[in-house]
Amino acid sequence: MEEFITNSKGKQEEEYIVNMGPQHPSTHGVLRLKISLKGETVERIEPHCGYIHRGIEKMCERLTYQQIIHLTDRMDYLSAHINNEAVCLLVEDALQIEVPERVKYIRTILDELTRLASHQLWWCAFGMDLGALTTYFYGLRDREHILDIFEETTGARLLQSFNVPGGFMNDIHPNFIKRVKDFIVYFRKKLPEYDELLTGNVIMKERTNDIGILSLEDAISYGVTGPSGRGSGFACDVRKHHPYSAYDKVEFREVLYTKGDSFHRYKARVEEMWESMKIIEQLIDNIPEGDYAVKMKPIIKLPEGEYYQRVEAARGEFGVYVLSTGEKYPYRIKFRSPNFSNLSAINKIAAGFKIADLVAIGGSLDLVIPDIDR
Repeated sequence: MEEFITNSKGKQEEEYIVNMGPQHPSTHGVLRLKISLKGETVERIEPHCGYIHRGIEKMCERLTYQQIIHLTDRMDYLSAHINNEAVCLLVEDALQIEVPERVKYIRTILDELTRLASHQLWWCAFGMDLGALTTYFYGLRDREHILDIFEETTGARLLQSFNVPGGFMNDIHPNFIKRVKDFIVYFRKKLPEYDELLTGNVIMKERTNDIGILSLEDAISYGVTGPSGRGSGFACDVRKHHPYSAYDKVEFREVLYTKGDSFHRYKARVEEMWESMKIIEQLIDNIPEGDYAVKMKPIIKLPEGEYYQRVEAARGEFGVYVLSTGEKYPYRIKFRSPNFSNLSAINKIAAGFKIADLVAIGGSLDLVIPDIDR
């Protein structure tokens, strides 16, 4: 498509409108970006969402609180366990239920394993987006160890639905502690390979350094959270500022950079993998004995009122808002998905850079489109 725009001198200049997407490959989900170009330079970007919208929030208004958990799997499917936990925490807080310490420890360990698996998949796909095909095999190789642990304990590799209000569906597998400890030993030796292969690569640095800069002010204004926001210096880690489960019992660093470019969004995620392992190591040998769940009524009714719960998913702050009228279904439910806010800043980040830079910029945001198209 070709259009004409008038510059400040009254002369017409050609503006080309091209589409990136909505095919799945290289867009991390079914997303369409309408890109206005002047030569190879991006003038503006209009994201077009909704290609896989499923009406999840509306569906939740006719589902019980136990059933809602399964739909949160299908949003950011790489943060499935963490999303499940957000709904459970909201219900438990509304009913003033104190879950056993054992549940809190295991939830936190599973959260960080989920974060590691998500960051591993992002890393291998990001490298592949930039042409480093070997990263794909390295990242998936390491992620398989975590998925095997999930499968043994929860029965599923990707969409676990292991969390339930009050605890878990079942206790952890007898092999769980040993396998997690073995994985940490294994991955501590493998993670340095990520830096050797990609972080220090001269092509990688040229394609990400000073590319797609997001300032601290803009990160806050657009609500860009998670590693994408922390790469701009936005201290927004829910685990630190609003601790839940066992996060108040562990020491870890909130990874912050101030430059706000694609490279430092990349660095924030790689550094977070080290911190996730540190959290797991502090908990895995100290899981308390006891029950894995509190006995709950088959039909859960929240008291009339409004409730909100936030957690730190792999891509940022994931929030659940519920308006209850005292029935077994929520009158209204709203999800605050990190990917929607992170995508909203893409025009601010990418305008003025080359269209070839857009792949690196989009990859550094680590978007999962079903989280946007709820």
